[in-house]
Amino acid sequence: MPLSNSQYDEIMRDYDRRQLSNRRLLDERKSEVYRKIPRLQEIDASVASSSVRRARLLLDGDADSVNSLKKELLLLRREREQLLAAEGYPIDYLDPVYTCPDCKDTGYQNGHKCHCFQQAIINTVYAQSNIRQILSKENFDTFSYDYYSKDDVSSTTGLSSLATAQNAVRECRHFIDDFDCKPKNLLIYGKTGVGKTFLSNCTAKELLDHGYSVIYFTAFQLFDILSKGVFEKDADAIAAHQNIFDCDLLVIDDLGTELSNSFTTSQLFLCVNERLLRQKSTIISTNLSLSQIVDTYSERTFSRICDAYTLLNLFSKVDIRIQKRRNTK
Repeated sequence: MPLSNSQYDEIMRDYDRRQLSNRRLLDERKSEVYRKIPRLQEIDASVASSSVRRARLLLDGDADSVNSLKKELLLLRREREQLLAAEGYPIDYLDPVYTCPDCKDTGYQNGHKCHCFQQAIINTVYAQSNIRQILSKENFDTFSYDYYSKDDVSSTTGLSSLATAQNAVRECRHFIDDFDCKPKNLLIYGKTGVGKTFLSNCTAKELLDHGYSVIYFTAFQLFDILSKGVFEKDADAIAAHQNIFDCDLLVIDDLGTELSNSFTTSQLFLCVNERLLRQKSTIISTNLSLSQIVDTYSERTFSRICDAYTLLNLFSKVDIRIQKRRNTK
């Protein structure tokens, strides 16, 4: 994915900010704990000096002294853990703090960009920095069944609005749990304001938190980027195509709200088909009914979706978005 020098520098500055913030947090923890348990400061000083001695002994080839020092360090660490636990602290409370433990907030693992760096690139290139703010509000912890009624029953499935929503959440949980094992896809459809985007965001957040690369687009944004690559030969847009096809999860929100034409029809098929071939997962949300999807995007596209996607139909008597706004007034 192409990055300008300024974009790369900004990402690296963010890693510097993370490291500085986490070092400050660790310093605050040490100050707090050392005041309560002075012996811990003595232990940490002994561990540090013993580690230096161990390095020197290794260079000198003194195996007996090294083994003796190992035992000494082990006893010190055990005492440290016991003192922390006795005061109600986690035993790793004074360990280094990392936002991403995999790369230790450097952005790189074994000379390669870490998954967190890849997501930072996605956020930068696609201006998705606000997605984190959205997902902090729209996630499984804040998802509520209060807007779905057990008395509102579908004539098609015989299930209530509540039971349907519960099933949809279970399917999304399965989607997350099986993400490593088998690529899966979701089509979440229903009328406006029944929780489709919210449920997509819940799922996206879980996968982002587990280190997967996620690209989120409204249908309008997606087709705009695809059109720039095809018609304007925009270099960044052309490169973006590859990432649209290769990211771990692509979320296409509000399919059907874009201006529909032969281009959007062909590009949706290309996007759906190419990601299936590459065994990459996709979530599509739409206000369209299944018959409207056929009419708008062709039987060929609908057939691929039916074969490879789990279909989740949400419904509710209330428009949840409107209801939430009313409740906050």
